[in-house]
This record gives sequence, structure tokens and C-alpha cells, in this order.
Amino acid sequence: MMTSGEKFVDKLMHATEKFKKVYGSADQGDMDSPVVHRHDDFEDSSDEQLTHFEERTDSDGHHYAVRKDEEPAEEH
Repeated sequence: MMTSGEKFVDKLMHATEKFKKVYGSADQGDMDSPVVHRHDDFEDSSDEQLTHFEERTDSDGHHYAVRKDEEPAEEH
């Protein structure tokens, strides 16, 4: 007997198969081509906002970001 989670996954897989038949396979593009940066106002704004964060890694290897002017919460 299937659990509710298994039923959901089964229905989801059938739905995605139907979408594939209607719309075709997903196009992932050339994975070896370099990322093109536009260097537009949006990208400049994003870069400026990210300068306020620092990436950290906890003892379990999880990555997270904290504002540079804040201290992270103590681990439990």
C-alpha cells in the first residue's frame, strides 16, 4: 500500500511526464559555456547588497550568510 507521500510523488511524476509530452524536454543549454554577466544596474545593485554579507559554515558543513555587522546566533 502506498503512503500519502508516495502517492503525491507518483502523481507528480505522471504530471511531469504529461508536461514533457506537451512542451518537450527541458532545455538545460550548454553546461560548458561560461556564464554571461550583463554588468547592468540590476547586477551592480545585487553585487553591492551582497557586500554586506559574509558566508559562514557551521560544524555540520552547512553554509549560511550573516550580515557583516551582526554576530550569528549560538548553535544549539
